[in-house]
Amino acid sequence: MKFLFGIKNQEVYYMKIENLVEEVKVIAKNAGAAIMKIYTDADLSQVVDYKADDSPLTLADEAADKVIKKGLEELPVQYPILSEEGKKMSYEERKDWDTFWLVDPLDGTKEFIKKNGQFTVNIALIKDHFTIMGVIYVPATDTFYYGSELGAFKEERGKKTELKVNNKNSDRIAVRSASHASPEEDELLAKYDVKNSISKGSSLKFCMAAEGKADIYYRHGPTMEWDTGAGQAILEAAGGKVFTGNEEKERFHYNKDNLLNGSFLCLGFD
Repeated sequence: MKFLFGIKNQEVYYMKIENLVEEVKVIAKNAGAAIMKIYTDADLSQVVDYKADDSPLTLADEAADKVIKKGLEELPVQYPILSEEGKKMSYEERKDWDTFWLVDPLDGTKEFIKKNGQFTVNIALIKDHFTIMGVIYVPATDTFYYGSELGAFKEERGKKTELKVNNKNSDRIAVRSASHASPEEDELLAKYDVKNSISKGSSLKFCMAAEGKADIYYRHGPTMEWDTGAGQAILEAAGGKVFTGNEEKERFHYNKDNLLNGSFLCLGFD
C-alpha cells in the first residue's frame, strides 16, 4: 500500500505514504514548539490542572492538541481524529471508522511536569483496527522516530538512521516505565532471560525497543489507545511485535468499544 486516499470537500485525494509521513512530522514539530513555550515556564505548577481521573492536564496538552488538529484537518487526505483531549467521543460515533488519526498531543505529562525531557508528541494512523503509520516527536531533544511500511527511522541533529530491532536470543534488556511498575512485570521478564533494564517515560519505551537499546517492554497496568498507537507502528516497522496481554498470540489492535488498553507485550525478537 504505497498510497493512501481520503475525501476533502467531496473530492477524492491520493497521497504517497512517504509524503504523508513528512507532513505529519511537520505537524508534530509545530505541536512540540507549542509545548516547549510552556515547558520553559519557571513554575509549571501554574499551568497544571487535573482531569476527572486525577491525571495531570497541562496547558501544553491543550495547546499541542489545537496545533495537531488544525494541521491534520489541512492535509489533502482527510480522516477522523481521535485525540486524548477528545476522548469523551462515544463508540457509536466512531465504530464504523475504517481509517482515523489517533493522537496523544503530550504523552508523558508527569515527565513534563518533572522537567526531565521524557515526553513526546504521538500521531498514529489506524486502518481496519491496526496501526499503519506512526510519528513520535521528542520536543526536548528535537528528535523524531517514525515508522510505516517503508521502514522505521530516527532523525536527530540532522542525521537519519534506519531502526532495526536486536533479535537477541539471550541476555536481553527490558525497558520499563519511569512512573509505573508491577510485580506481574517482574514475573514475566524473568521468563525472557532479561539480564538488565533501563527506565524511560512516555512512548519512548517503544522507541528504545525499535532502535535496539532494549529487547522487551511489558506493560501490565492500564493505558489508553493514544498512548500506544504511534509507538506500535514504529516498533513493528523496525521488525518488532506488539501483542495483547502477556502472551505471543494476538496482535494489539485499536478502536475498541472501550479505549482503555489492557496489558500488552512488546518484543524485539522472534
